[in-house]
Amino acid sequence: MILLVFMTLQEALAGDMTIRIVYNNVAYDKELTCGWGMGCVIEGLEKTILFDTGGDGMVLLSNMERMGIDPGGIDIVVLSHIHGDHTGGLRAFLNSNPDVTVYLPSSFPSGFKHEVHRQGARIVEVSNPVEIFPDVYSTGELGAGIREQALILRGAEGLAIVTGCAHPGVVTIARKAVQILDEKIYLITGGFHLGGASDREVQRIIGELKALKVAKIAPSHCTGGSAIESFRNAWGQNFLEGGCGAQITVPLAKSSGLE
Repeated sequence: MILLVFMTLQEALAGDMTIRIVYNNVAYDKELTCGWGMGCVIEGLEKTILFDTGGDGMVLLSNMERMGIDPGGIDIVVLSHIHGDHTGGLRAFLNSNPDVTVYLPSSFPSGFKHEVHRQGARIVEVSNPVEIFPDVYSTGELGAGIREQALILRGAEGLAIVTGCAHPGVVTIARKAVQILDEKIYLITGGFHLGGASDREVQRIIGELKALKVAKIAPSHCTGGSAIESFRNAWGQNFLEGGCGAQITVPLAKSSGLE
């Protein structure tokens, strides 16, 4: 465990942020427990972020422990949308570390917000795009039905976008990120909500992301196995694994990281 933590700090000092997938239904590391949902820890920035909490808190915390991630080291929790496979692990996490700020869409039910307050966490309600801290942004709430925010990380080679389920559409989210920061996209990772999509629809989305010059792609969760393989074929060596236990490094912007 000590070695894993040391390596993470070394990665940060070397000029990388690391996206560590701590909860996912797509398998990668056989030592971890898969579960339907999404959750990742982002390290190497000014603050450490937990993006989504999966559906089961015990699985979340167990996977974090096996990956050498201390819940007490998390500063900020960002929730993409209200569905239980993205918020279900929050209660157990807050039992371990309530001293965090939770960024959640303002459309979340008042009862959910009250429970987060009751457990001792601070809440920031997000409606419009917002800078969470330098080089880290929320897209703001997107979508006409299920309201969802995505996370934008500003790196040295462009934007890294982390999605929960991409209910508003992964292309819509990508375009919003470019609109907000006017920079190219280095990476998109997370759920793309294409499990029931036709091959024609998947190919259309691939074409639109290629037109946006997305450099690297790491789909998982609700993307669907067939669609994931289509992305793998389309991006080739620039396809990255995004399953449970995967670690994705992103070069830091000059203004980010540890001094």
